[in-house]
Amino acid sequence: MLSFGIVDDDSASRLMLQFIIEKSGLGEVVISAGNGTTGEKGILIAKPDVVLIDLLMPDQDGIETIYHLKQHGFGGKYVMISQIENKEMIGKAYQAGIEFYIQKPINRVEVEAVLSRVHEQWKIGCYLGEIKASLSKLNSLSPELGSSPKKRTAREIIQSILMDLGIIGEGGSRDIVEIMEHLVHRQHPETLPPLKELYEVAAQANKGFDSDTEKEGKAVEQRIRRTVMGALTNLASIGLTDYSNPKFEHYAPLYFDFQDVRLKMKEMDENLKTDKGKVNIKKFMQVLYMEVLDRVRDEQQQM
Repeated sequence: MLSFGIVDDDSASRLMLQFIIEKSGLGEVVISAGNGTTGEKGILIAKPDVVLIDLLMPDQDGIETIYHLKQHGFGGKYVMISQIENKEMIGKAYQAGIEFYIQKPINRVEVEAVLSRVHEQWKIGCYLGEIKASLSKLNSLSPELGSSPKKRTAREIIQSILMDLGIIGEGGSRDIVEIMEHLVHRQHPETLPPLKELYEVAAQANKGFDSDTEKEGKAVEQRIRRTVMGALTNLASIGLTDYSNPKFEHYAPLYFDFQDVRLKMKEMDENLKTDKGKVNIKKFMQVLYMEVLDRVRDEQQQM
């Protein structure tokens, strides 16, 4: 369960946020403060997983507080809360490291939706951390392997994952590689932009800037959807054959909603008419990007 810190000079907002978090079962509020200075001290002691922080406060604003916390080594996630609509100020907040922005007045549905997405990212991060720790242990047990292998490029890392998923030869795999390379090289925040923007990245890479980007973007969307469906089918097939297969255990629950995997397995097992089905493309791309980033960082640390 996630732990939360709330820093806001409006006591009514703090109480409302705490009520929404705890009533919805999203987690537990471990620190609540009415100003940036007090909040900074309390967060460094309580070390919550997520900090909800107001942008404008009289003594020390939210952006300044985040910078101070980072200087002290605090590594939690940040969600900014404010009634400010100034794009420049919001942009500075994202540069400071916030994951999401919630507009005041506080809306329960919006808060629950945003914090649910934060929770999903947190689970993915924990899962990848466990994988990283396991790989580190394996490496420490194998000194006889000799010197470190040649550093892989981001493209090679992306292709290796797509190969594991059995979709490296699919039409949309090239589009996915282009999108992931773009995100990695631009050092994009872990939270992805809208899918339409990502499709346009691949469209421009395929056809150039003078082409009909919107039309090609729709073609990219269809190719990627078919490719992701192919990955789902491949994993379901592996699961039917060997439920304990490492690829199935790793990729199926991480990249897809597991009820979709089970439904696909049932269709294949009972020879039912194949439904076109729905896949969560946003989740697939988000998880893939985070895993690629994690592997790229591992490569860099080994140099």
